[in-house]
This record gives sequence, structure tokens and C-alpha cells, in this order.
Amino acid sequence: MEAARLAGRLAAARAGALVGREPERAVLDLMLSGAAHAPLVAYLHGPGGIGKSSLVRYAAWQAELTGRRVVHVDGRFLDADPRRLEEVAAPACTEPGTVLLIDTFEQCQPLEAWLRDTFLLRLADHAIVVVASRVAPDAEWSLDPGWAQLFTALAVRPLDAAQSHALLAARGVPAEQRGAFVAFAGGSPLVLSLAASVPAAAPGTPWYPTGDILTTLVERLVGDLPSAVHRRALEVVAQAYVTREPLLRKVLGDQDTNTVFPWLRQLPYIEATPEGLHPHDAVRATLEADLRWRDPERYDDVRLRISLAGLHAVRSATADDALLRVAEWMFLFRGQDGPDNLYNYRTHPHIEDTPLRSEDVPGVLRMAEETEGSASAAAVAHWLRRQPEAFRVHRYAGSSAPVSFMAILRLDAPLPEDRAEDPVIAAVWDLVEAAAPLGPGEHLGIRRFAVQPGGHQRPSPLMELISRRTIAEEMRTHGRAVTFTVFEDADRWGRYLAEAGMPEVAAVDVGGLRQHVFGRDWRRQPVEQWAQSRARTAVTPVATWPAPASTSGPGDQLPRAVFEEGVLEALCTWHTPREFATSVLLHSHLVTPGSPDPTSDLRGAITTALDAIQIDPAGVKAHEALTATYITALRTHKAAARRLGVPYGTYRRHLALAKERLIEQLLSQPATTSTPTPAHSSPKE
Repeated sequence: MEAARLAGRLAAARAGALVGREPERAVLDLMLSGAAHAPLVAYLHGPGGIGKSSLVRYAAWQAELTGRRVVHVDGRFLDADPRRLEEVAAPACTEPGTVLLIDTFEQCQPLEAWLRDTFLLRLADHAIVVVASRVAPDAEWSLDPGWAQLFTALAVRPLDAAQSHALLAARGVPAEQRGAFVAFAGGSPLVLSLAASVPAAAPGTPWYPTGDILTTLVERLVGDLPSAVHRRALEVVAQAYVTREPLLRKVLGDQDTNTVFPWLRQLPYIEATPEGLHPHDAVRATLEADLRWRDPERYDDVRLRISLAGLHAVRSATADDALLRVAEWMFLFRGQDGPDNLYNYRTHPHIEDTPLRSEDVPGVLRMAEETEGSASAAAVAHWLRRQPEAFRVHRYAGSSAPVSFMAILRLDAPLPEDRAEDPVIAAVWDLVEAAAPLGPGEHLGIRRFAVQPGGHQRPSPLMELISRRTIAEEMRTHGRAVTFTVFEDADRWGRYLAEAGMPEVAAVDVGGLRQHVFGRDWRRQPVEQWAQSRARTAVTPVATWPAPASTSGPGDQLPRAVFEEGVLEALCTWHTPREFATSVLLHSHLVTPGSPDPTSDLRGAITTALDAIQIDPAGVKAHEALTATYITALRTHKAAARRLGVPYGTYRRHLALAKERLIEQLLSQPATTSTPTPAHSSPKE
């Protein structure tokens, strides 16, 4: 008796805790009412943790309240044996009005055809069936004209934000903590419930899932995986906005892609769309957080590979598709800039990015005059005459009227009329000639105008399209040595650009408005390096514009953070001369001013410093770890540890010490005046 009362209380509590799901419950209630037009079979399907079992329990509770007999079958224990299902579900064939509930049906999915074509035909009068599976029903249910009238498929979707907040409120989570839970959970009731079970964090402390929670979520949402290759494929899917075969091929290789892409398409928590594969939000968040917690080094490696694949996709896209490919690439950085993220990865199909048309010119000039004044409008008029092809105009779909515009100018030599008509261009050429002169065949690019009337340079879909067009141009243009972008609103955009390696290099008065110029020298950090650097989760931006000369000493010519990042970049590019030759350290005290071979100076300075750190046994081990990693250039850190014959953790400690000592040694070196080391030399092993 006590057990029966406890079971009743549990069922009531579970039914009362069910949040949302009104459409699904309405169908189940209709079936239980015995209405003539009600379905005979309801098939619930959706990813793990989405709430299918909660709906099955709801159906059981409602059935018991109406006096119906309930037969509950767990697919995990059927072993795809029809005789076992016949045995446990027998009452549904003999007792009228029985409610047959089959949960976790994905575990015995091979029985689906037999269930439909054989077993269900034996049901007693007025019996109904509720099936719950991670796998969607096959098409035969709806293709058969008989079953089409008696069968309904109910796709169980994620909870919306209001429902997610209601679930957390019911679990007693304080209102100020619910936002972080909702953002992570992606509408998954399982994730919300697990998050709610964690003790409340201290006020003001951001919530983040613990390792225990992540382990549980991976087990419940994803389950067992066939192999390590399948796990790696899921790691890619979790990071990329959308996954297509070319992306997987660049990360995994041809053979692995052929194996896993069809497998990914069949997973219940991955949606196959015309764009490609999208994971359920909760699965994405869980897999991403789990990998970052479990293996930070691999987490960064996956991000770097996806970033480079995204760069390739932008470069190989048609002009019409390039902005979409940039948006997909930008998704990788959606969480790096906090809640006030200035750039968005979402698409904006209601806005068209088009070339300038002759009939657009009056509207463009009017927008420039209204937004930035007559001096800026005069500069716009000059460039409309000089480079009309540099302008892009935005308009809402279905309308021909321009609503914003931008211009990316391409310049290879300073012209007197350009300097006279546009003070920003005059200042830019002064900068280039003084600090970064162009070589033969090189040119500079400048995103000169970004005009959005009514919301000038504030984040918006229009500004996002301007940003995407700018990034696409940088990624796709060959021979660009230097690039600039101009913002009036430096307070809003300056920090973002600095973190992306594009510091402010000048400020120019144009008709009373202060225009701030941000610059990058691609010769110091090529686009490929930049794409990788942006993907790292913790990285100091490389100085991509020459630092001003300093008189305070040789070690102070570059900011320390920039110098440290430059040392690490030099080590990573030791065996790639083209990239090594763009090192920021070439502008440091390590290189003799006016040297005929500055890269040799730099290699010699690093060689000397690396040898010098062997001042004690710890330094010797540090030297060996760094040499094996970067100079011998073994394929992975774990391979370097194996070569040195030490545990991986010990190797990492040696490597960290080596980097610290090398940086300090290089900072303390006097300015280079000696004969450069031959270009082919490398540190001793």
C-alpha cells in the first residue's frame, strides 16, 4: 500500500513539473478521451534529454486517472526481439482501452516495420499506443493511406526562453542565475534540470558547468560513440556554425570524412538542412564546454583548423556567397567579446548588399551630408568619381532606395588630388611612407566610409554587413600589404579592433568630426596567421603596425605582451621562412638597425638566448623540451614528450619553463651589433 501511494505521489509530482508541451499534451489528451477522430498511435521523437520520457510519464498519469490500464515498455530491454515485445505488451492485445507506452524505442528501432505491419494490428479495441524515440519515424507511416489517418508524429522541440525560465523557477533557481543556465541549455529540459541541481554560486560569480555535469550530459545527450574519429567529428560539429563535407575533409581527411559524414546525418540531435549539419543547441554547448574542460590543447587545435577551413571557404566562394561564408566563420568567435558582442554571425536575408548604381549617387551623397557633414560628403563625392567600384550600397529587400553605404578603396601610390580632397587619406599616406612603405606590386586598402543614417556606426544588421564585406575583402584580396579602417565611434569599436590585432594609428579632423584610423600591416602577420591567432582562446594580439621608436632602452621598443607573443610566433614559424620573415621581433632590439639580413639577426639572437638558458639542470631539460618541440619540430607535443622519455605533464612543465627563460633572456640581451648568423643556422640540440 505504501509503495502504491509513493508511486502515485511520484507520478503526480512528475506530471506537475512538466513545463510547456501544450501541443503534445493536447494530442495525448485527445487520444485518451477516446474521440473518434483521435490518432491510434502517437510517435514522439527528438534528441536525448528533450523531454520525451516526461511526456510518456504524463500519458501514463493521465491514463491512470481515467481508469485505463497502462503497459509501460522500455526499449532498452527488448534486444530487438519481437517475441520479447509480444510478451511484455500482451495486455494491449487482450484488454480493451489499454494504453501501451514504448519508451527509448531507438534501442530496438529494427522492430519498427514489424510493430506497424504486424503487432499493432492485434491491439484490443480502443487501445492506444505512445512511442518515444530519438529516431524519427520512417516514411511508411504516412505513405500508407490507412496509417496516415491513425498515426501522428510529434517532434519534441526545445523549450523556448520563457518555458526554460519557468522550469528553473519551479526548481527554485534564483532569477539572477537563470539567464546563464538558459543560454547554455538551449532549451533542453535535461540540461536545465542538471544545472538547477548544482548548489547556487556566490552572488556575482558567473555560472559554468562543472566537469561532473559535463560528463553526465555527454553520456545522456550523446551516448557511446563508435570510435575516436566519430568523437572528433562531433567536436568539429560543435564548434562550426554549419558542417559540410569540405569542412570535415579539411579537419579529418578524406577517408574519415567518407565514414563519418553519413553517420552524423542520422544522429537524432543533429539537423540536416540545406546549409549543412546543425547540432541541437544543448549538444553543441555541452560538447564544446566538455572538450575545453577535458583537453584545452585539442580544443584550440580544432578551432584553429576550423578557422583556416573557414578562410579557405571564403576565398573559394563566389562573390554572392562570400558574405555568408564570412558570417559562418565569425560564428567561431561569438563568445569572445562578452554580452555586448559588436559583430554577429546571423544572416540578414532582408538586406541586400549590392554594387553602387548610378542612380544611387544622390542618395549616397545625401546620407553622407546628413550623417557626417559637408566635409565628409565632399570626400565621398571625390571617391565616387575616382573609384565608384569601391562602393557597396545596402537596401532592404524589395526596395531600390539605399539605406546605408560603405567604400573600400584600393591605392598603390599617393596622388596629390587624393591628399587634397580627403584629409584621412593624406594622413594614411603619411603613415605608410614613414613606417610601412609599399614595395613593388603592393597596395593598401582602406575601409574609408561606413555610413548608416539614424544609427551611425552602432551595431546593427547594416553594420554587420559592412563588417563582413570588409573581412571578405581582406581574406580574398591578393597583394594587399597594409589595410586600414576608419571609425568615428572609436570608444565603441576600438577595443574590439585592438583585440583583433588592429590598433588605432591616427586620428584626423574632418569638418569638425574626429575620424579614428586603425591599421594593420599584413606583412607582419599574414592572413593565415591572423585567422589562426583569432581562433585561439587565450592569445595576446600580435603587433600588426610598427611600434613608435623608443629611447628608453633596447628591451622596451615593443610592449612586453607583444614581445612575448612575437617570441612564440617566431618559434612556431622557425621552419617556414616566409612566415618567420614577418615576425614582429624584426622591429625589436634583437635586430641590428639597417641590417642587410634582419631575419638572420633574429635567428642568431634566438639561438644565443636558447643556448644561454642551460645554466642549471632545469634549464637543460627546458632547452631539450623547447628544441624538440619547435626546432626538431616533432608533429605533436605528445610526440616530443615521447622522444624526451618523460611523462606528458613533466614535458609541459619543462616547456613552460623554457618559454619563460627564453623570453627573459631575449629581453635582457643588448642591442644586436654583431655579424649576423647565417640564415640556415638553428639552435643546437
